[in-house]
Amino acid sequence: MAVLNQLAQKLNVADQWKTDRRCRADVTIANVEEAELVLMKPRRLMNINGLSVASAAETYELGVEDIYLVHDDLDKPLGKMAIKLGGSARGHNGVRSCISSLRSDVSRPCRCMVRLRVGIGRPVEEALVESYVLGRFTSAEHEVLQRVLEQAADLLLGHILQRSSGKDHMPPGSKRDRTPH
Repeated sequence: MAVLNQLAQKLNVADQWKTDRRCRADVTIANVEEAELVLMKPRRLMNINGLSVASAAETYELGVEDIYLVHDDLDKPLGKMAIKLGGSARGHNGVRSCISSLRSDVSRPCRCMVRLRVGIGRPVEEALVESYVLGRFTSAEHEVLQRVLEQAADLLLGHILQRSSGKDHMPPGSKRDRTPH
């Protein structure tokens, strides 16, 4: 949610979030160049947030390929990000819920959503994954976090604008890694 908050602030719509009961989410809309962006933060539990995403897709008349899913990624170190078209959930229950609810077919490129995977690193002990993901960042991580959020919002917006202008030719299953400087 922090990346979306950063993007909303960048687009000057951070004070315009409204609860949309149709999709059980907080929503704000921003117009940028030729694109109208619907920013959405589901209010459901992560494991069923795909229901909110699917409802929003129907409500706002969005195709699966129009959806950008921003999520944390345990397999990437804190600060590392990648944009990826489609792909599996890789054990992420929130992503699995979105793929299932949207019926996003990884084998058909026209039915895939774009994902921004933001690295949070992996805990030392596997048994602590759930508490690690739901826990707070350490003070050392907070020092890096603001820069990561700004770069993630910039990367996301840049990709959206490039894609909406027809200049992006990212093949299915490909990804773009971006490490903050």
